[in-house]
Amino acid sequence: MTPVEERRFTLASGLALAARVHHPGAPRRVLAVHGWLDNAASFDAIASLLPDCEIVALDLAGHGRSDHRPPGAWYHYVDYLDELLQVLDQLQWTRSTWLGHSLGGALLSLLASACPARVEHLLLIESAGPLSGEATDAPGRLRDALDERMAFAAGKRLRVFEDLDAAVQARRQAGGLSERASRSLVDRGVEAVAGGWRWSSDPRLRLASPFRVDAAHVDAILRQIECPTLMLLADPPLPFMDAAQRAARLAALAKAERRDFPGHHHLHMETPAPLAEAIRAFLG
Repeated sequence: MTPVEERRFTLASGLALAARVHHPGAPRRVLAVHGWLDNAASFDAIASLLPDCEIVALDLAGHGRSDHRPPGAWYHYVDYLDELLQVLDQLQWTRSTWLGHSLGGALLSLLASACPARVEHLLLIESAGPLSGEATDAPGRLRDALDERMAFAAGKRLRVFEDLDAAVQARRQAGGLSERASRSLVDRGVEAVAGGWRWSSDPRLRLASPFRVDAAHVDAILRQIECPTLMLLADPPLPFMDAAQRAARLAALAKAERRDFPGHHHLHMETPAPLAEAIRAFLG
């Protein structure tokens, strides 16, 4: 069995973040950050295939078993960055490898651009920088975000599942995942309540983001990443980052390699073996 430990990090804000630590004490240090509405369990399958890596798979704030942000707070992506740095500091990792899926990859791309001395290698699964948008869409996006926050403040009843199987089926429908992968996320992503189970993630995570950078911002950010970077992408691409965007972002990275794999957005959960092989080869 793969050795896994649970750990919590208490931040300066008082917020506590949960993590799963795979292969504690292994020689290569890896911080792993999951995608939107996922949790640390999304790395269980691929971590089991990387025994030379001590992988700290984090539950981002509002996800999995980590604390939710206080009332009135946003979940804009920049809010996560100093929290990731605090986790690295508590681990006493001055320099390490970073592995991110989707939102997690976007966050780690930003951090690698801003703090190049902290990262040795950057491993991006279905990600490369933050989602972008057209500048002309900014006013409408902001209005939508404010409207959603006002509606949320008025109160919304959270869905309760009568059993875990019902939650697994809902997660499968939402993300096109296999039952095995869905159950892994559900086991860490629900909490018991009267009448059954509900998602433990903060429902505010589903509110529209108030701002998105445009393509020029993303390009400038990626061009500041100095470390060797591996992009692990699903074929065919999803609409959020189409073939043209993938090519542009790869071109912006100074030391990047790209590997495409048949599958969908959660490659690391559904077909972890070829991704682990590519990561091992890349890290040498």
